[in-house]
Amino acid sequence: MPFTVALTGGIGSGKSAVADLFGARGAAIVDTDVIAHALTGPGAPGSRALAKAFGADCLGPDGALDRRMMRERAFGDPAAKARLEAILHPMIRAEALARAAAETAAPYVLLVVPLLAPDGAYAQQADRILVVDCPEALQVARVVQRSGLTEPEVRAIMATQASREARLAMADDLITNDGPREALVPQVGALDARYRTLAHAKKPR
Repeated sequence: MPFTVALTGGIGSGKSAVADLFGARGAAIVDTDVIAHALTGPGAPGSRALAKAFGADCLGPDGALDRRMMRERAFGDPAAKARLEAILHPMIRAEALARAAAETAAPYVLLVVPLLAPDGAYAQQADRILVVDCPEALQVARVVQRSGLTEPEVRAIMATQASREARLAMADDLITNDGPREALVPQVGALDARYRTLAHAKKPR
């Protein structure tokens, strides 16, 4: 496995912006959200498995997962949420780790994982855990602005994720994203230099 950094943060924390900056510096980006969307696209394996488990009405007219409907169903029913995760999470994890292992040309891999458990497979495969952090009120404001969800809907999503305190406790490295995007650049630059050094030291001689 190449030198791998697991990047996590709550919804609206700015994980994608941070990942883009690392990618621009040459890191290989493996994003579990991107993989999840691919697996639940029209006719994809995840969509077929979910239709078998929950019925064809969980799909849209194009055969892709109806994400809003599935989200509402899962948040209202813990058993449905557990069933959904039991189907999708192993598929996403297998694909993400396979992609990360295949990235041998880049200096290191950034594995973007919104729901990172400190004792889970992603964390166990990672050499470092990087947390993107911002105040919760800012998370809510960002998500409401970009998605059209209401504040109660955003807070319901946040309630299913690790707490801010739990994320900070697992962090090896931290990026603070409570200001303009430009403020991320020097933070990413410093960590990129550190990760390149660590990755070089990890490579077999």
